[in-house]
Amino acid sequence: MRRFKDFPEFEAHLDTLGLFRMDLTLGRMAAFLRAASDPDYPAVQVVGTNGKGSTSTFLGTLLSTHGLRVGVYTSPHFVNVRERLLVDGAMLSENEWVELANEAAVCSEGLDLTYFEMLTAMAVLGFRRAEVQAVIWEAGLGGTWDATRALPADIVLFTPIGLDHEAILGPGLERIARDKAGAMRPGGLAITGPQEPLVMDVLCRRAEELGATLLRSADLEDLPPAGSLGLAGPHQRENARLALAAWRLLAEGQDWKRDAAAQAKGLSRAFIPGRMQSVAYDPPLILDGAHNAHALAALAAALREGGVRPATTIFACLTDKNLESMIPLILSLGDGPILVPGIPGNERAMPPDKLAARLGPRVRPCVDLCAALNPLTGSSGPVLVCGSLYLLAEFYKQNPWSLTRPQAA
Repeated sequence: MRRFKDFPEFEAHLDTLGLFRMDLTLGRMAAFLRAASDPDYPAVQVVGTNGKGSTSTFLGTLLSTHGLRVGVYTSPHFVNVRERLLVDGAMLSENEWVELANEAAVCSEGLDLTYFEMLTAMAVLGFRRAEVQAVIWEAGLGGTWDATRALPADIVLFTPIGLDHEAILGPGLERIARDKAGAMRPGGLAITGPQEPLVMDVLCRRAEELGATLLRSADLEDLPPAGSLGLAGPHQRENARLALAAWRLLAEGQDWKRDAAAQAKGLSRAFIPGRMQSVAYDPPLILDGAHNAHALAALAAALREGGVRPATTIFACLTDKNLESMIPLILSLGDGPILVPGIPGNERAMPPDKLAARLGPRVRPCVDLCAALNPLTGSSGPVLVCGSLYLLAEFYKQNPWSLTRPQAA
């Protein structure tokens, strides 16, 4: 049986599994859980197209400010895979990761876990070892066959569901909604934020089929006041309301006391990189991982609310995205030039020349993000960097300090 002697060896093994290799079934995770035993902590699964990371972050800080030890499992990571598994907002050490990898290897011997399944298995073990009091599982892709669907969940949350990953989940909004609706458990509890009418109809029908209870966040909590959140943009108020609704029902189910001051503190402390993130740089930057039409529309609304009009936009996307639906939104984000850099080493990234040709005459291709940013040094900005999270990762690799909350916040 393979054992990893250090973190670099484990990372090298993880790379051999293939970040983008997917085999969407639950059998391997079910077998792992039989060997490792099911998690025994209260859990919330977060499913959707956009807002999963922000909602998970809000819920995590709500739990933490109420004195609870919380594990948050999220994806993707920007620089270090350890970003995906957090206990009370902090990464585990490299030594802890190696120990968890070796334990997961024992429990999954012969199962041939995928990249995402391996990390999910390690999170199950890591949260148990950390003796957390609650866990938030952010689904990776879809719902029905996502590895996190194999894990017990007291509540399933649905963030906005839109068009994305159609090559994997199927064409059209109804197919995507059906797949994500499959995260509901028979007889279980689910809460949804605002959805398109078609999506809401799919969720309601699935809940009825499963005998599950589907609630709307708007019926459980008011919108938080504008300016009270650690994450910017009007869409974040809905994400926060969904997290508040989950916190309310989770607290009631576990007999945890809710405190208004702790609740306000939790919402204000929420931070996640790449979500309308202002970065003190030369030039001043706004980093946002809007990578589909729904997310770009939310970004545009957030810019309007903040009175921000980017002087330059830097955009990149992957080849599997529905670019046609994104083009008018990209062009409307600012009046200045649009630069489209390559993402070195990412085989799924759309080539800059091809992307520039599709976006139009205001657009100039660049080799990479550095080539896009360097000529802008000394300009007043702000410069908006958006699109693929892998584009943002290129910035974070060079500027890891920007992955954490500014000290003044």
